[in-house]
Amino acid sequence: MNDITLLIVDDHPVVRDGLRGMFAADGSGFRVLGEAPDGVRGVELALELDPDVVLMDLRMPGGGGVDAIAELTRRGARSRILVLTTYDTDTDTLPAIEAGATGYLLKDAPREELFAAVRAAAEGRTVLSPAVASRLVTAVRAPAADGTALSAREGEILTLVAKGTANRAIAAELFISEATVKTHLTHIYGKLGVKDRAAAVAAGYDRGILGRS
Repeated sequence: MNDITLLIVDDHPVVRDGLRGMFAADGSGFRVLGEAPDGVRGVELALELDPDVVLMDLRMPGGGGVDAIAELTRRGARSRILVLTTYDTDTDTLPAIEAGATGYLLKDAPREELFAAVRAAAEGRTVLSPAVASRLVTAVRAPAADGTALSAREGEILTLVAKGTANRAIAAELFISEATVKTHLTHIYGKLGVKDRAAAVAAGYDRGILGRS
């Protein structure tokens, strides 16, 4: 059986070195083809090296993981993407899964759980840490009166808009591109039936999206 090939995308060199050493030392069928410090380089290397699995961090200066996942999905990359991060909030998990991630695992996962997740991802099976699975189930079960409910990410962006945060600052805070912020705003305007930021904020307060405890 051929080795499962990997690409590690993480902005922390210590994390990349640790993961590379872990998979190299295991000797049970893994081979790391390369490493990338951000999502932009991660996309380039994933398309160049064609690994079976990409281990993708989410919040990285220079190019976040969600944008990278979406780009790889858009370009039809063969690689399966397994998110490996410290963040398990709705605003991190849902966009990553929606963008096309095969699985989502937290960095505190035991070694054997990580290895099993990589093997499962390579086979195209969905892998979710228990905490993330619970959040997704809750999100799916959450009642929505119609198709105009804002996603977790859209709600987060609208909250920042309400604080007067500019698009560039929103992108920096959420580790996404400014173009992605603009795309989310377009969706927000459409769902709220408004044409600009001020009207979106007003509608957000009127509908109770903003100002919740």
